[in-house]
Amino acid sequence: MLDELLHRVSHYTPRTLETDRRFPEAAVLVPITRSDEPELVLTLRASGLSTHGGEVAFPGGRRDPEDPDLVFTALREAEEEIGLPPGLVEIIGPLSPLISKHGLKVTPYVGVIPDFVEYRANDAEIAAVFNVPLEFFRQDPREHTHRIDYQGRSWYVPSYRFGDFKIWGLTAIMIVELVNLLYDAGISLRHPPKNSVTL
Repeated sequence: MLDELLHRVSHYTPRTLETDRRFPEAAVLVPITRSDEPELVLTLRASGLSTHGGEVAFPGGRRDPEDPDLVFTALREAEEEIGLPPGLVEIIGPLSPLISKHGLKVTPYVGVIPDFVEYRANDAEIAAVFNVPLEFFRQDPREHTHRIDYQGRSWYVPSYRFGDFKIWGLTAIMIVELVNLLYDAGISLRHPPKNSVTL
């Protein structure tokens, strides 16, 4: 079943993002566990960080000048942040790039990992590593919706609550694209649900 879903990712053509080449690049890994009930692996960033402190994110970060490509960036950052060995990751393909509020062009890469990995969080960057079943997001159990106005358009981004963790912003946009691709979930970022708040 998981391989059938991942086949969709490997044959997917992400949206392109025409941006000024001066935008610095970043990459994140979107890790999915290889199991009967696949889960996403997410991190809670340490509260003292200068960007996105205290927020939920996928492991990843800015591309270093010596990184040969963005896949390397995503794998390097995942190893630095949560101790995930690159050799355990099977990269399936990219999702659509996004621009962060700090002016980074972020490209997500979906990767499959074993479900028995012991993570070692880098305490300087990561406060927690946790898993969320993909099925949870498929049901779109949003707590509320943020309206984000960007380049003359409005986006209606879900905010999810899983245990003590709030999953929103760029991370939620990536998750919506993924579950729409895997499950034809039909979650819209273009149209407001009944309740939305403006950021």
